[in-house]
Amino acid sequence: MQPDRIIAVRNNKTIYRDGDRCIKVFHAEFSKADVLQEALNQARVEETGLHIPVVREVCMIDGKWAIVSDYIKGKTLAALMEEQPDKRDAYFEQFVDLQLEVHAKTCPLLTKLKDKMNRKITQTELNATTRYDLHTRLESMPRHAKLCHGDFNPSNIIIAEDGTPYIIDWSHATQGNASADAARTYLLFMLNGDEDSAKKYLKLFCDKSNTAMQYVWKWLPIVAASQSVKGNEKERALLLSWVDVVDYE
Repeated sequence: MQPDRIIAVRNNKTIYRDGDRCIKVFHAEFSKADVLQEALNQARVEETGLHIPVVREVCMIDGKWAIVSDYIKGKTLAALMEEQPDKRDAYFEQFVDLQLEVHAKTCPLLTKLKDKMNRKITQTELNATTRYDLHTRLESMPRHAKLCHGDFNPSNIIIAEDGTPYIIDWSHATQGNASADAARTYLLFMLNGDEDSAKKYLKLFCDKSNTAMQYVWKWLPIVAASQSVKGNEKERALLLSWVDVVDYE
């Protein structure tokens, strides 16, 4: 790997381009099971017919696990929103439409969203009473089987040169309730300090999906708690501030 081929550097991985291939190399301490799970998630989502990079290989490079998939030449939706503010509303429409397209799919072999969230809530440092309340709230929510991305944000959408949108990074994919996935996207905007976009997104999602905003709001404490297990201290503090949020009024 040559340094000039680096596409992105994230917490536990470095992403390279090698011709028509994209190579995601995980740090040496990264869990082998998690790498294989991510590749399996992506392979299963491929079968839904959505436009996503195709997994070509899982291998080891210099003692580190790597996932090799198709390289999609283009720009992220996040970059386009920043470069063309006059088209931001149209890009937001496209963003939500793509998420609804994801939610219209099913992928029965993926991990169930509720099971994953229950495990994450158990792992939090919240007191037993709060954890019990969150588990109870989670169990009371309707059980759906829609494809959920788990990290749906404009940086994970690449608009190819021919205009085709590709959705990347399926490491958090599950099957479950679409409104939980929407709550996660809302929180991602908030974590990025972009409250205006968070509000804009949530209204647009609810309007397009005919979903009551109050219903998505009920998911926020549950999703925030489950996501607080990872991330830096600042993010955890912000997420945990949502755990005791009252119902949307």
